[in-house]
Amino acid sequence: MTVQSVQDTAHKSFFSSSELAQIIPSRVPKHVAIIMDGNRRWAQQKEVPPVMGHWQGAESLTDIVRASVDLGIKTLTVFAFSTENWHRPGDEVESLMDVFELYLHRKREFMVREGVRLNAIGDLAHLPSRVLNAFQETKMATEHCDRIQLVLALNYGARDEIRRAIVRMLHDGISAVQVTESLISQYLDTSNLGDPELLIRTSGEMRVSNFLLWQISYAEIFSTDVHWPDFQPKDLLEAVLAFQQRGRRWGQ
Repeated sequence: MTVQSVQDTAHKSFFSSSELAQIIPSRVPKHVAIIMDGNRRWAQQKEVPPVMGHWQGAESLTDIVRASVDLGIKTLTVFAFSTENWHRPGDEVESLMDVFELYLHRKREFMVREGVRLNAIGDLAHLPSRVLNAFQETKMATEHCDRIQLVLALNYGARDEIRRAIVRMLHDGISAVQVTESLISQYLDTSNLGDPELLIRTSGEMRVSNFLLWQISYAEIFSTDVHWPDFQPKDLLEAVLAFQQRGRRWGQ
């Protein structure tokens, strides 16, 4: 079976026709970024180990990717593991790496079937080889998919991204007079993605936590008290509908 024939498999929408009728296609954010917060708090409330929250969070991501396709979102960038997350307890970090590796293996067929092209941002070189290999294999398997692009921010921090961009600019001999905002954007991890129009943060927090600091300069922000493992397609719909009601002024 070819990639295209797999992608043509019937896709069952999460939304009713009346819900989809509320969507204005021309005002759907084409690039949505999500800070997937609350896995550990969800686990604490359920009185289960933190890893169970991460597993449930991974399942939520699968549904949100499918729902994003339904809504017409073309790029979904999610904060999966930050540069600061390495400071968590060692057993939790190891469990997170297990989640990433198994997710990338187990969801590969789903991504191909649903037309999900996998990408990543961050300093991937410092990830365990087993995770990096799983990512590369799934990325290659999905490179021809074109319904939506799923971007995992892995070992990512916005300050580190900007630092790495400056290092590359210096290496390339960029002079001070050559530096423009456009040039800086070309050296960032997201150079081929475009900036997010909507940033969603779950679990009720009101901070951006070193995520896409350059790119979200003019993004609309939507915060919800729902912990990420409980974040459902209806919550994504709510965020997109709220986005459509806002007047974007671009700082003017």
